[in-house]
Amino acid sequence: MKRTAKLALRNREALAAALDEFLPETGEVLELGSGTGEHAVFLAARFPGLTWQPSDPDAEARASICAWAKEARLPNLRPPLDLDLVTPAWRRRRADAVLCVNVLHVTPPACAAALCGGAAEVLPAGGPLCVYGPFSHRGAPLAGRLARFDAELRAHDPALGVREVEALAEEAARAGLRLEAELELPAVEGDRLLVFRRAG
Repeated sequence: MKRTAKLALRNREALAAALDEFLPETGEVLELGSGTGEHAVFLAARFPGLTWQPSDPDAEARASICAWAKEARLPNLRPPLDLDLVTPAWRRRRADAVLCVNVLHVTPPACAAALCGGAAEVLPAGGPLCVYGPFSHRGAPLAGRLARFDAELRAHDPALGVREVEALAEEAARAGLRLEAELELPAVEGDRLLVFRRAG
């Protein structure tokens, strides 16, 4: 059954435009935590030279991805994989780029280290890890939408919440990835695209 996320419709154009600068022209993109599948379908259509590999550990999410993919009938969109950030299985794969959209704030902090460490194993030298979602800066108080959203997440589970750019950059550096770019996207207040590169 197809599922939908309102935010996916709001941010997909801005996200695609931002990714255009960093994704390779050809190769495979491994998307982790693909959720409803709407981003996977939209981005696969936007970047026809890339093979898009969605994944999600949730069976209902994978069913939604399959439903969207069946409707779109894109030759460069693969069936979703059952991959979990914190398990080692996905690290055995190879991809020319890794994408993670709106995942880290709704998963435990250990997922950030798992994402960076895994991406460093999956990517070739110079390959990009692109992470999109709500981020704050260390020492800067949360305000507006980010403050409300963070409070809602932590009320549900204290381990969840808006992550700091600096904390993710530190995890990435430990894994051999450097922060190349940080872009604020206009579609959703507080959302950023962070792009890391694997060292050569």
